[in-house]
Amino acid sequence: MCVIDEACSSCVRTNYDITNLCRGCVARACSHACPKNAIEFDPYTSQGRINHNDCISCGKCFEACPYHAIVYIPVPCEEACPVGAITKDEFGVEHIDESKCIYCGKCLNSCPFGAIFEISQVFDILQSIRRGEKVVAMVAPAILAQYNFPAEQVYSAIKAIGFTDVIEVAQGAEVTTRLESAELKERLEEGAPFMTTSCCPAYIEMAEKHAPDLKKYISSTRSPMYYTAQIAREKYPDAKLVFVGPCIAKRKEARRDDLVNYVMTYEELHSVLDGMGIDIAQQEAFNIPVSSSKFAHGFAQINGVTQAVLNEINGEFTFSATLVANLTKKNVALLRAYGKSGKAPVQFIEVMACEGGCISGPANHEIYDKARQTYNKELQKR
Repeated sequence: MCVIDEACSSCVRTNYDITNLCRGCVARACSHACPKNAIEFDPYTSQGRINHNDCISCGKCFEACPYHAIVYIPVPCEEACPVGAITKDEFGVEHIDESKCIYCGKCLNSCPFGAIFEISQVFDILQSIRRGEKVVAMVAPAILAQYNFPAEQVYSAIKAIGFTDVIEVAQGAEVTTRLESAELKERLEEGAPFMTTSCCPAYIEMAEKHAPDLKKYISSTRSPMYYTAQIAREKYPDAKLVFVGPCIAKRKEARRDDLVNYVMTYEELHSVLDGMGIDIAQQEAFNIPVSSSKFAHGFAQINGVTQAVLNEINGEFTFSATLVANLTKKNVALLRAYGKSGKAPVQFIEVMACEGGCISGPANHEIYDKARQTYNKELQKR
């Protein structure tokens, strides 16, 4: 994740300002509360104003004003970040702290100026294809939400870019389901208080950097991308493997995974299809040799992992479950509390960084409301 300095120049420099609701009161509680003497008063109206060169955005004047004349003006990216990883420097330009960032992409989507971006690997992928190398696309289940066409036509369009083959990541999701179900049963039998899912890479980053006490309660099962890459590598040992999905954090996961070479987002995929003039509507269906279950494709939305596990165990044992969908500041604090106390209200917690699951990911091509409708329609066909 990067910030373009030149584009990050139009946001507010400080978070507080005095409005015309100021009555110019003689008590001047705001001024007395300010630790930097940053509040000045008009000699004619007695109304206050903040000297933004001195203001440190501590908010004490905001709390002290009896007329609520001082307003808090949020910086969108800072408000969106659940872990405080993005802050302004002395010049008012935002910077991302890599030691804190969990790559959830919330800052990217919240910036109204497009000043935050991710480093793309599209040109590396296209160059590999141009050189005639074998390049395999591993497409995440959320693809069902991106286009109002049958998935087989979308796969055909992806293959038309020049990919050697297209493999559904739902195949890997089936492996994840089997292993996670077995692990949950084993942990509960051993007396573990709870276990959380391990599929969302942004959540894994959050636990690593901000909630280390939680790590022992996270499933050791790997993500569907990992198991799909194993399947693809067996079939194509010399190929470049490309994960295609809606997630920015997958880039970080891929760097830790020797099997995956590149990551392409759905946003990038759509740009490539558009740039190459590939019309999905004109494509013939590309039938995937190995079709995956409806529950494996269900990983793309909230509650999908839980439903897949329930289907896998088929009543063999019972457990209580809940969702933590959307890693907000509040939810991060909640998960940290679970890890620190070693207690949770349920035995199985499915965690997704994005509010609606992967179909509402930061790098989707389609907006969430429409994506959800398209996804549900396509999922019923499975």
